[in-house]
Amino acid sequence: MPVLKNTTFRANLAKSPVRRPLIWLRHRGLHDSDMFLASYPRSGNTWLRFVLSEALSGEEIDFDNINSFIPELKWHKDARPLLQGNGRVIKTHEHYRKEYKKAIYIVRDVRDCALSQHARTKEIGISPPDFDVYLRQYLEGHANQYGTWHQHLRSWLDGPLAKEGKLLVIKFEDLRRNPEDAVTRMVQFAGIPMDAERIRAALANNSVDRMRAKEEKSQKLFQSKTEQGRFVRKGAVQGWRATMTPAQLQMFERYAGPELARMGYSSAAEVEAARVPQSVGS
Repeated sequence: MPVLKNTTFRANLAKSPVRRPLIWLRHRGLHDSDMFLASYPRSGNTWLRFVLSEALSGEEIDFDNINSFIPELKWHKDARPLLQGNGRVIKTHEHYRKEYKKAIYIVRDVRDCALSQHARTKEIGISPPDFDVYLRQYLEGHANQYGTWHQHLRSWLDGPLAKEGKLLVIKFEDLRRNPEDAVTRMVQFAGIPMDAERIRAALANNSVDRMRAKEEKSQKLFQSKTEQGRFVRKGAVQGWRATMTPAQLQMFERYAGPELARMGYSSAAEVEAARVPQSVGS
């Protein structure tokens, strides 16, 4: 299986000391007019790239041309300017860096992030099948090259952009609940006048079903043979509630409890209290 072997090699390389000079190289050629679409992995960033790309450009976006509109960091050199002053919108999963002058930061409940990333990386052969084994790696920052969710969150929310009013924080759950409102806020933050119909059209053309159809047509994505391994999943909100054990929830609390509380997410104790039926008269 050469595709999986190559994927495993690249995943291991990304977590090695070789990564530091690569990241430096990838941050060359940025402009002060660029805006970043930042998030921890599996936070809805890809779906949002499609919506914003179509809204800002008015063109049809798919997995094979997305990097011409809102590229991943390493492909930004030839990206189309979508903002005033020839600014580009660029995706990043990195912690805050001084090269970033303006950004939208998407936050998703870490418990959903973990489930989504495990499903995908297990399918392509770079994660252990046992979720409990994976979970400790994930919470200690060893499951990917971006460290832990809670450290990533702090780097952005406590960084200079937030203090300067140049960071817009959007919760994934709010984005799913009222996407038109959230995308409108993003477009306004980017300084681009836009009517509501154009935003609605971009959202309609990037529903989960439309995104899955685009995934299946892609010539570049690894095509999973299982539902769990798809790149485009359901984008579940609080899907973790149906599957996670009390012990797993306590693990998240131990590592990321303060950050979960900071973002208004339920604690392990609150989840368990909701699961226990209240006795009559209590």
